[in-house]
Amino acid sequence: MQLNRFIQINTPFSRRHVKCLLAEGRVRVAGHIATDANLEVDRFVRIELDDQLLQESKSCYLMLHKPAGVVSATEHTEHQTVIDLIPPTLRQGLHLAGRLDLKTTGLLLLTNDGHWSRRITQPTSKIAKVYRVTTQDAVAANTAEVFRQGIYFGYEDITTQPAELERIDSHHSRLTLYEGRYHQVKRMFGYFNNEVTELHREQIGGLTLDAQLPPGAFRPLTDDEIALF
Repeated sequence: MQLNRFIQINTPFSRRHVKCLLAEGRVRVAGHIATDANLEVDRFVRIELDDQLLQESKSCYLMLHKPAGVVSATEHTEHQTVIDLIPPTLRQGLHLAGRLDLKTTGLLLLTNDGHWSRRITQPTSKIAKVYRVTTQDAVAANTAEVFRQGIYFGYEDITTQPAELERIDSHHSRLTLYEGRYHQVKRMFGYFNNEVTELHREQIGGLTLDAQLPPGAFRPLTDDEIALF
C-alpha cells in the first residue's frame, strides 16, 4: 500500500491534506521522516504522524520443523512449500533464513526481518549448523579427520571449511558445518562413496529444534531465542 493511501485510511485527513503533512515532514516511517506519498509500506513498518503512532511494526520469527518432501521456498509449481505450512494470516512478508534440501528434515527459520536473517545466512557469520546424518554404509574410521582438513569440491574450485564429525554409531553421525555449500553433506560423505540416506538439522548456532515440535509444525521464537542472532 502507498503511504498517502495508508494515512488517508487511518486518519480523518483528505488526500490533499496528507500531501501537506508529508511535505511538512510530519510523517515518520521506521523512525525517518518520509515525504514520498508513493512510498510502499506494509503492516510490518512503524508509521507515526506528529509523534502519534498510526502503525507499530510487528516482526515475526518462527521455528519450523521441516518435513521431508517439502520445498524450502516461498512458492513452487510442483511441491508443497514451507510457506504452505504457515497459516495465511502469518505469511505476508515471510522469507527463509536459510534452506534445507527437499528430502532433508529439521530446523528451519522464517522471518520478516531481513537484517536478522542476513546475520544468520551471510557467509562471514560462520554460524554452526548441526546435522544428524544416517548413511548407507558404516562411516569410515578416517572420516572425521578428512572432514576436519576439508574436502576439495572441483565444481566450485573450493575446499570446504573444517567440519566436526561425531560418530554416534556405525551408520549414524552428528556433523557440524560452518558454511552451506550445495548438497554439501551428501557430497562430503560421497567422497567416501557412502550415500546419505537421512539428513536432519538439529541446531543453528545456539538454537536447537524444539523436541515438542512435530514435523510440519511451527512456533514463534522466544525473545531469548531471537537474541541468539
